[in-house]
Amino acid sequence: MDKVAIVILNWNGAKMLRQYLPTVLNYSRDEATVYVADNASTDDSLALLRTEFPECRLVVLDRNWGFAEGYNRALRQIEAEYYLLLNSDIEVTHHWLTPLIEFMDVRPDVAVCQPKLLSIFDHDQFEYAGASGGFLDRYGYPFCRGRIFDTVERDDGQYDYQQEILWATGAALMIRSADYWAVGGLDGRFFAHNEEIDMCWRLRLRGRKIYCLPESYVYHVGGGTLPKSNPMKTFLNFRNNLTMLYKCLPAGELRRVMTVRWLLDYVAAWQMLLLRRSWGDFCAVYRARRAFSKWKKDFAADRTDIQRSRTVNKIPEQRTFSLLWQYYAKGRRRYADLP
Repeated sequence: MDKVAIVILNWNGAKMLRQYLPTVLNYSRDEATVYVADNASTDDSLALLRTEFPECRLVVLDRNWGFAEGYNRALRQIEAEYYLLLNSDIEVTHHWLTPLIEFMDVRPDVAVCQPKLLSIFDHDQFEYAGASGGFLDRYGYPFCRGRIFDTVERDDGQYDYQQEILWATGAALMIRSADYWAVGGLDGRFFAHNEEIDMCWRLRLRGRKIYCLPESYVYHVGGGTLPKSNPMKTFLNFRNNLTMLYKCLPAGELRRVMTVRWLLDYVAAWQMLLLRRSWGDFCAVYRARRAFSKWKKDFAADRTDIQRSRTVNKIPEQRTFSLLWQYYAKGRRRYADLP
């Protein structure tokens, strides 16, 4: 069994693998085994891995299972004490793994940790996907130390301290394999988006801890290459976020939060149409709301199990304020300015 298995999920990402996999191998080979799990790529990813990176271990999946179920199926074939889920567009740094491993080894109460994510385009700026650790507001809106909505801060060392968080980014997430399987892994029905937040939230409800360790840092391409308007991404984000709230919120909060979100989601849809002129995103929000209503019943058993197994009533990392109010009404655009 491996001590640490770094697992990169790939789908048609030969260009990214060729560019960034060498840093992972160069700076990780002494501390971890590197795997690439391929989601039935149709480009030359497999040929590239077999010819240029033979030291990588391959897990070949039979079709594109998406991010969440792709990882579940790949990790079932890997035995390790720690899994490290890593995006293919990550450039790691010298000794990036050591702080993560050492911290997990001495903190059995911690299930998950992440490094600090910086932009590969500007090494002095946080990267959108995970920055320096994630939180949720009262209504399920995610934000990070270093990133609130589209406002991304420069990294001036303001968050260079270990911090307990609610969720770690799936772009670079270390998790104990025992914890991963204790909660059933990522929810494969999500396909992609919000699946790591959902898993981390389920772990926190069981009393397990999540941390960001900024002494470890990596550089991420991430959203820097995506178009501003992406209706499929909008659909998955809204549908999955609502599903996550339904699964994890306690009974005393569920009705109120879902009522407010009903209003806020439709306000967001019209804002996308009127201000951004994005008909695709507008329709995606409506489709997401309908999809959630249709499949909510499929998660009733999950909700019952999650609520029955919870050992924590109030999670400090799930904040009690409205992020929309703080950001737009109060003008608080940085994590340090929030209540």
